[in-house]
Amino acid sequence: MPVWLRDYSWRQTDSAVYLSLPLRGARATPANIFCTDRYLKVSIPPFLFEAVLYAPIDDTNSTAKIGNGIIFFTLYKKEIAMWDSLMMENANKEKLQYLRESAVLKAHEKAKEEAEAKKVTKQEHKKYALEATMKLEEVERKRIENLKEQERQKVTRELELWKKQQTDIARQERIQRERELHQEVEQLKERQKLKINKLRIPNEGTSTKGPRSDSMFSENLKEELLPAPRSAGTIKINFTSRVFPTALRESRVAEEEEWLHKQAEARRTINADLSELEDLKEDEKNPDWLKDKGNKMFATGNYLAAVNAYNLAVRLNNKLPVLYLNRAACHLKLRNLHKAIEDSSKALELLTPPVPDNENARVKAYVRRGTAFCQLELYAEECF
Repeated sequence: MPVWLRDYSWRQTDSAVYLSLPLRGARATPANIFCTDRYLKVSIPPFLFEAVLYAPIDDTNSTAKIGNGIIFFTLYKKEIAMWDSLMMENANKEKLQYLRESAVLKAHEKAKEEAEAKKVTKQEHKKYALEATMKLEEVERKRIENLKEQERQKVTRELELWKKQQTDIARQERIQRERELHQEVEQLKERQKLKINKLRIPNEGTSTKGPRSDSMFSENLKEELLPAPRSAGTIKINFTSRVFPTALRESRVAEEEEWLHKQAEARRTINADLSELEDLKEDEKNPDWLKDKGNKMFATGNYLAAVNAYNLAVRLNNKLPVLYLNRAACHLKLRNLHKAIEDSSKALELLTPPVPDNENARVKAYVRRGTAFCQLELYAEECF
């Protein structure tokens, strides 16, 4: 049962009520006080104070101060008037209960409105902050764009200046080359004139027939100026016969020999089974196509068909570890445990040397072989 606090004191003016409530050694906090316009409650277990006020008050501006073992309330009246008493008198229990419930309901509605107002205010603040951030970012973006534009204009001016300088230099070089070429042509003409004059001077004193000597001079000059024709010949080039299109100096002989050996072995295998493979299509003679077909059969649960596809692929190419790995998975599903062990071991033989590229395949082979050994209860047989 609560202990009611009844030793309170109060006084009033036309606009306010002053209430002093002793705490009897209890420690109060604002959370212990509940107040609306007609209802005041202080709950500090085991103490309880409750008052249905005589008239409405302004609960928004009213205050409560906790200190020195009391709670001092300053309650501002909504209407300026003197109260006959602090609490409502001659009220029955139903009315008091109604007033309590109404006060609690109003408090909840007020708290809800305040929460909504806080939410709206928070959203407005968030919106304002977002707008301010966007404005700052816009200003910063424009500043950066202006800097970029200035740099672009600067670079453009420098580029145009450089192009103009290069054009001027090229023009100067072209003029210089033309001048040098002109000088060389003039010098060549001078040398030719000197040479012709030297050839003419000895013939002037001995020549009796001018026209004939000039003709002989012209023929001799032509013979002297024209070079002799080159002798014709044949060049024979021999190439080393090769299977590959690359030159021998650019090839790797060991790898080429290995590839040719594998191709020859694959052809022998296909030719040996040619009678059985005559009815197959070209796609069905491709080990990769058969592997994909087996994978699809395995995914649908048709493990026997998948094994048949892998068997044919192995007959066409028995050097692909993935064929043995996939067939081992099928044998595990079919409970052919010994065959699963054989295929896993064969895959491990082909996955040599162990390198990072075949690490995942080796892990699958070990797992499937170990699974088969465990199902056979041969726990000591599997070793890595």
